[in-house]
Amino acid sequence: MEQIVCRDLKLGYEKTVVADGVSFTVSKGDYLCIVGENGTGKSTLMKVMLGLLKPLGGSIEFVGASARRIGYLPQQTEVQKDFPAAVKEIVLSGCLNKSGLRPFYTKAQKALAARNMEKMGITALAGRSYRELSGGQQQRVLLARALCATEELLFLDEPVAGLDPKVTEEMYAVIEGLNKEGMTVIMISHDMAAALRYSSHILNMGNDFFFGPTADFAARREGGEQNG
Repeated sequence: MEQIVCRDLKLGYEKTVVADGVSFTVSKGDYLCIVGENGTGKSTLMKVMLGLLKPLGGSIEFVGASARRIGYLPQQTEVQKDFPAAVKEIVLSGCLNKSGLRPFYTKAQKALAARNMEKMGITALAGRSYRELSGGQQQRVLLARALCATEELLFLDEPVAGLDPKVTEEMYAVIEGLNKEGMTVIMISHDMAAALRYSSHILNMGNDFFFGPTADFAARREGGEQNG
């Protein structure tokens, strides 16, 4: 079942176009990796899909999903890594879109946050200050927060950036597990080996544009390398 349909998107800022003619679909349960060189519009595309930017042209349609029910794990800035709030408060803040005008979190939302902290293996960190955690622990907190916002669509922007190899593999395993449980994953990645290993579909931005099953992308790359 289709969840997102993007047609002929033109991406950029004001008069600067970074990508044009971008068309693809995302279906329920897909694991889509967005890859490509720097400057090809990967982050711009994700911001447009999230509604943080308007496209310069084309359209995005949410079919079997809601644009308001998206979990988003952005790249962190150094300032954000030093945020002094408690872990449980950060995770709970993922429920804000569902709270409307209510000033307090409901029992159900607190229970959801507790389940997601358990799922991410961070229950013991609930009372700790976020700024005291390791990079891998912080990413698990942010992923638990994102899961409080959605049961459908998870957007990840370089979720393993700056993590050591062991923690990177652990994070990939967590994301793969979520996808196998039915979560649709859309991830920007510079890690081509991981994209080829974990994803079901590849969207390659840039002059060598490609969208389709990962197996087809891998075969095309292999053919190109042999021809080269």
